[in-house]
Amino acid sequence: MIYAPGDALPRVKICCIASPAEAALAIRWGATALGLVSEMPSGPGIISEETIAAIVRAVPPEIDTFLLTSLRDPETIEAQQRRTGASTLQLVDRLEPEALTDLRARLPLVSLVQVVHVRDETAVDEARAAEAHVDALLLDSGNPTLAVKELGGTGRTHDWGVSRAIVEAVSVPVYLAGGLDADNVAEAMTRVRPYGLDLCSGVRSQGALDETRLARFMGAVAFAVREPVADPESTVSDIRRTRP
Repeated sequence: MIYAPGDALPRVKICCIASPAEAALAIRWGATALGLVSEMPSGPGIISEETIAAIVRAVPPEIDTFLLTSLRDPETIEAQQRRTGASTLQLVDRLEPEALTDLRARLPLVSLVQVVHVRDETAVDEARAAEAHVDALLLDSGNPTLAVKELGGTGRTHDWGVSRAIVEAVSVPVYLAGGLDADNVAEAMTRVRPYGLDLCSGVRSQGALDETRLARFMGAVAFAVREPVADPESTVSDIRRTRP
């Protein structure tokens, strides 16, 4: 399948937002969600919970605010969300189904997004195990098995064939992250068909949100719908998991 005129644009989440001014810039160029990075073992964009709360208060209510948390205990995650007021929790480390169920009970009005780091084909099973307990999945290119965990912000792409298989195997919305920029987003959209796109470094220069790069990325997203590109042959059929 390829994008064609009339297809809906994917939602765009700009991550690593550092200030209300950056939030306003991202929204002005069409971002529907903002990523706010709390304490992490590694990676860019980390800001204080006080700054996260200030950004959340500053943005319009129709804009989703994603709190990126590396915490895994439902009680401490609940406390962090209540301190910041974010509308969505992006769980960058894997939570077991029991923990996700507990977190849902604690915060029934907060959306839950589980990150799946796509390192190999086992990510399909991981995604399917999580989908019943969350509102969406986000596919990224980290490595939680390292001594210092990589939980996002790597600037690397991953195997989009596996990502496409996940999109086709689950029933919840799927965001695609990992190394996206204006030069590869059309191919990513065509190959994966995600509900949403998520990026940080692809629209930044020297750590700051770059309006020129942001405008170029948003233009590339719109152009991919207006002028479709061929769907490259992939190995999706080799790894696709059908639902029972």
